[in-house]
Amino acid sequence: MLDDAGRPLDQIRLTGLTVRGFHGVFEHERRGGQDFVVDVVLHLDTRAAAAADDLTRTVHYGELAEALATVVAGDPVDLVETLAARLAERVLSDGRVHAADVTVHKPYAPIPLSFADVAVTIRRDRSGGPAATRRAVLALGANLGDRRAALQAAVEALAAADGVRLVAVSPLVETDPVGGPEQPDYLNAVVLVDTSLDPHDLLALCGRIEQDHGRERLIHWGARTLDIDIITVEGVTCADDVLELPHPRAARRAFVLAPWAAIDPDARLPGPDGRALPVRDLLAVAADAAGVRLATVAPLEVPA
Repeated sequence: MLDDAGRPLDQIRLTGLTVRGFHGVFEHERRGGQDFVVDVVLHLDTRAAAAADDLTRTVHYGELAEALATVVAGDPVDLVETLAARLAERVLSDGRVHAADVTVHKPYAPIPLSFADVAVTIRRDRSGGPAATRRAVLALGANLGDRRAALQAAVEALAAADGVRLVAVSPLVETDPVGGPEQPDYLNAVVLVDTSLDPHDLLALCGRIEQDHGRERLIHWGARTLDIDIITVEGVTCADDVLELPHPRAARRAFVLAPWAAIDPDARLPGPDGRALPVRDLLAVAADAAGVRLATVAPLEVPA
């Protein structure tokens, strides 16, 4: 298989993962369960991980095995085909994986004849069939020019984009700059969207919207006309040269946490120790919380 640039992709194989599940159309299968055996092939680019010798830039196959085992041992389904599809969806939740081959073996299938195995093999990728829709959290900020107008235009551009549905827009907050050179105060908001875009395609969309509004990346943490950060994409973890999800600093940023908590009080985000914590709890201990206040300008309008 080739990547978007036409280069052959690498593979990671995990075979023979044996887990007890309770899948099948017969009542005794649901009651007593049986062992299922899973093989997966991941198609991805491992060059960045190899060059840096860095586990965080590739798929951790130990964590993958545990995640797949949880699916097999989880909610029962009638068909092996359905179980295979669930496993493939879980594999593709990692944004680094371009495609996955999944085989589910059912060696103890209720067949009244001598047989060696029953197996279903599927391939799923990011281009074949309808893409899954996932909830994404985007943080918007601006501190140059007409800040509110820039954020409003960004909201409208996101709402008009293919593969994106606007769900909610937070109240505006005004925040003291954090890090970087001396600069004006920011206007910040958080937007919730449902998207069928791959996280990297969503990142590219955000970059285009930034550029349309004069964003220049000249000084690290410098002033900007518009900034759009992807904070989380539901079910997706990734860490490569251009995108890390969840956002590695969001748990410490009150200017993200405060507007996010305002529109999704039950939201959770991995904290500094990796445990998923309520966003409102992270906000309570954020060092920059005192520098965030409700903005006095008119709230952003949600496009019809």
